Amino acid sequence: MVKSIIVAYTLWAVGGPLGLHHLYLGRDTHALLWMLTLGGFGFGWVREFIRIPAYVSEANQEGNKERKRPPTSTPPPVSPVRFAGQVCVGVYFGTVAMIGLNSLSFFYLIVLPLCVGAGVHLVSNVGQQTSDLQKTLTSCLATSLLFYGSTLSPLPISLAASVTAAKHRTFKPPRTPGSKQKLGPRLYRIGLGWLAFSAPLAYCIFHNTTATLYYLSDSIAALLDIFWFLPWLRSVLEYLLLTPYRILCVLTGGGYYEEAWRKVLEILLKEYTEREKEALKILSLGAEASLEEISRSYRELAKKWHPDHNPSKDAEEIFVKLQEAYEVLLRWHRPNRFK
Repeated sequence: MVKSIIVAYTLWAVGGPLGLHHLYLGRDTHALLWMLTLGGFGFGWVREFIRIPAYVSEANQEGNKERKRPPTSTPPPVSPVRFAGQVCVGVYFGTVAMIGLNSLSFFYLIVLPLCVGAGVHLVSNVGQQTSDLQKTLTSCLATSLLFYGSTLSPLPISLAASVTAAKHRTFKPPRTPGSKQKLGPRLYRIGLGWLAFSAPLAYCIFHNTTATLYYLSDSIAALLDIFWFLPWLRSVLEYLLLTPYRILCVLTGGGYYEEAWRKVLEILLKEYTEREKEALKILSLGAEASLEEISRSYRELAKKWHPDHNPSKDAEEIFVKLQEAYEVLLRWHRPNRFK
């Protein structure tokens, strides 16, 4: 069936960030990517205003069996836009993994690099191109060893994977004549991909709200700290990253700095994480302990277990645990936590 530019533009305008026009044109990988990133973080969706005619032409050539491709030995031209998309989506997938899957064993060695590699490979498969998945994942696993445990490790892993994917880019083999796929199986596969991406994040958000918000806060702070030498750029990025929260406040009638919103955040964050519960246990405190009680208990125990005053072999180890526990609980009680 011949694809219409008018229909494609209509779907782009109505549901572009969800990939409806790509679904219409048979670009399932692109549709899934748009669903997971809301139209390539918005930038890709806007850019497609001038790209849709080419997409429609490509879909019609595919349907009429007139599509001609260069020899498979000839790699596709290098695309800076595709490379930038690979890096961004790889970092995005890695960040989502760090939020929802960081409690898994061997997370930094296996889980995180595989998630970043999946994001990079998804972008590599958009359109007529593809890349070597095995080599992409291998580069992710190798790079993860160099940045083990780092909050910013998704960035170098994604860069390495993107370079590898670009180096081994190829054209997809042409489809077998008459191999048109039905909509049902296509939607089923896309749904599985979307579920695999969103399920861990949803579980973390609903069952570990405190840890999720902590990590988001730490990640945003770490990202902004990179641009310390450009205060104006740091301010712009901070404004953009906090825009969703400001919009939420406007839609619900609350002010950005109003007491009501601090109370809402306090309700969301009032539960202790497992780490904080362990800190309370180390300091021999209950869940209702005040900041004053925490400080008093820490001073008493620190005095008791200080290596200079306690000859015990375990004194130094216990003293370090006391310090770490105290810092964790101080963070929970910090005055600007809900501002």
